[in-house]
Amino acid sequence: MSQDPGDDDQRLVVDVFARTCPSRSLLADVTGRWGTLAVLALADGTARFGALRRRVDGVSEKMLSQTLQALERDGLLVREVVTTIPPRVEYTLTPLGERVAERLRALVEVLEEAVPEVLEARAAHGARAGAPDGARGRVGA
Repeated sequence: MSQDPGDDDQRLVVDVFARTCPSRSLLADVTGRWGTLAVLALADGTARFGALRRRVDGVSEKMLSQTLQALERDGLLVREVVTTIPPRVEYTLTPLGERVAERLRALVEVLEEAVPEVLEARAAHGARAGAPDGARGRVGA
């Protein structure tokens, strides 16, 4: 895609491995711990901030707010202030956000199915590393 249709030298080259490519920061926003979970939570439908915070167990209010702002800036979700008394804010995925959520969901399914293999690999690694009883192989360790 060219910035100026007549200027072929000004083509936008999209390459996530290039340091300055916008796709790299988008990848970071989406695949950060909270970004992935927020997108997946919103894949279930429109949600208010409090509902998202409850759904994404462990996220602080500040981190969720920053994450939602980044995802909104990137065009993955829309923030709508509903004029009620009291006013409320709702978040909804955009079509781009829905496409991303679909791919993330597929990845999460693979990861969840792989948990037994991962636990086994962690236990084996912990045993090789000299950890007592495979302690390093536990989830969250």
